[in-house]
Order: sequence, then C-alpha cells, then structure tokens
Amino acid sequence: MFSYRHAFHAGNHADVLKHTVLIATVQYLIQKEAALTVLDTHGGAGLYRLDGDYASKSGEAADGVLRLAEAKEAELAPVLQQYMQMVRHFNQGNAVRNYPGSPFITQALLRGHDRLKAFELHPTDMRSLTGNMAQLEVPRQVAVLLEDGFEGVKKFLPPPSRRALLLCDPSYELKSDYGRVLDMMTDSLKRFPTGTYAIWYPIIPRPEAHDLPKRLKTMANKAGKSWLHATLTVKSNKTSERGGLPASGMFLINPPFNLKDQLKPAMPQLVKLLGQDENASFTLESGGK
Repeated sequence: MFSYRHAFHAGNHADVLKHTVLIATVQYLIQKEAALTVLDTHGGAGLYRLDGDYASKSGEAADGVLRLAEAKEAELAPVLQQYMQMVRHFNQGNAVRNYPGSPFITQALLRGHDRLKAFELHPTDMRSLTGNMAQLEVPRQVAVLLEDGFEGVKKFLPPPSRRALLLCDPSYELKSDYGRVLDMMTDSLKRFPTGTYAIWYPIIPRPEAHDLPKRLKTMANKAGKSWLHATLTVKSNKTSERGGLPASGMFLINPPFNLKDQLKPAMPQLVKLLGQDENASFTLESGGK
C-alpha cells in the first residue's frame, strides 16, 4: 500500500484540475467570517520539486502545470489565473520548479482562525509533510496526522464552527479505495450534512472508476444535496504512447454556488492547453437541490 508516491505525478493535468477547483472552493468558503476546517484525507508530501528525481522521471508536469506557465496569464480564465498565481507564490522568478500540494495550497489561503487537518500514512511522505509544514511556522493552524484519512476524518465532523471542506484524493491503487470513498461519504453526510465535500478520482478502464461518480450523484440526490461534476480528458487511453493517466474528475457535494460558472470558461481552455490528442475533452454538469 506504500508503493504510490505523488512526487512522480506532481503538477500533472489531474493536479491542475484538482487544485483549480480546490482554490476556487476555499476562496468561496472563507468569505464568511466563521472559522473553516479543511480535512485533507491524503496530504502527500505537501511540496514537490519539479526538477527532482521523481518528477523529472515521469515528466508529467511538462504536460500539466508547465503548459499553463507558458501561456499568457492575462488570457486565462480567472480561476486559472488564481491557480497560476498560487503556483508562482511558491517559486521565484518565471521558472516553476516547486509545486504545492493541497495542504500547502490550503494553508496559503486560510485565515488565522481557520484550521487544516492533513492525514498521511506513507512514512516517507509523512516525514516530508511534517518537515515542510514546520517551515511555515503555523503550528496551531495545521495538524499533520499519521492516520488513515478515511477513518481519521470522523472525529472532526462536525467541526465546532459547523463549517468544513473535506478533500479526498486517494491514489486508488487499491481497488478498495473506491468503496472506502463511498463509505466515508455516506458516514460524513450523516455526521455533517452541510459540509462541502470534494472527491478526486482517476478516469481509467476500471468499472469502479466509472461507477464512483454515478454512485456519488445518486447519494447526493437522495440526500437532497446539490452537486457538481467536472472531468478533464487529455488523451485517449488506447492510443497513448507514453502511458500515464488519460483523464480525471472532481465530484463535489454542496459545492460553492458560483463554481460551475467559474469553471465554464476554464474547462475549454484546459482542453486546449493540456490536450495531447484529438480525444481531449471535458464535461461539466451539476444538479441536486
């Protein structure tokens, strides 16, 4: 279970989608004065070197964040501008050598009275996340927990302020992760029905990967909750020469009401900028109450 390392994939097209959505969601939620608690079930190392051994070996960032870095920022949709501004916040000059993971992105957006709980089980990534977070000198605001995030979130729901965002992005290397996401969401919605929940998943030739958004949609509709589903495909899974992930999706329950409108101009731009063949496409749908 410890074979997956996100360092190989940092800054790829899936990170671009996931972190664009994350930034827009957190920025919306912090508009209210009440404290926000963010639960990150799979924190990873927190910060990644794109010129390091892992990222250089895969080269996935070259077809992800680095393509956006080469684009004219003023021509990007506002949410993509916000994404690139966040990435550049962790870099000096024009070169993008560092890539922030979700814990670093979240912490950079939170206010002093907000809280972040980041879970990580991989021993090496846990040490990296703890060390990287320590450099930010925010001991009260951030808790890094060596725990199973699927189970660990339970004790924080509902949060004292009754405002929370849960981000769940496991590697799905274990087929059981799909079922664990659904079990966690069923439990979380019972504990805290008004929380905002953001689930990332890979779109791969596996039945569970295609069933997951359908089952999340059914869950949200039965609970009477609004939902948003965005997918980004950059290439055909069959014709890919380099291998790698062809597509991914973000499914949100209780999303910001303005998120769909923010993503409408961004998604076709991502297809144009990140697409690797004629199969590049996106979907953006919403529903619920």
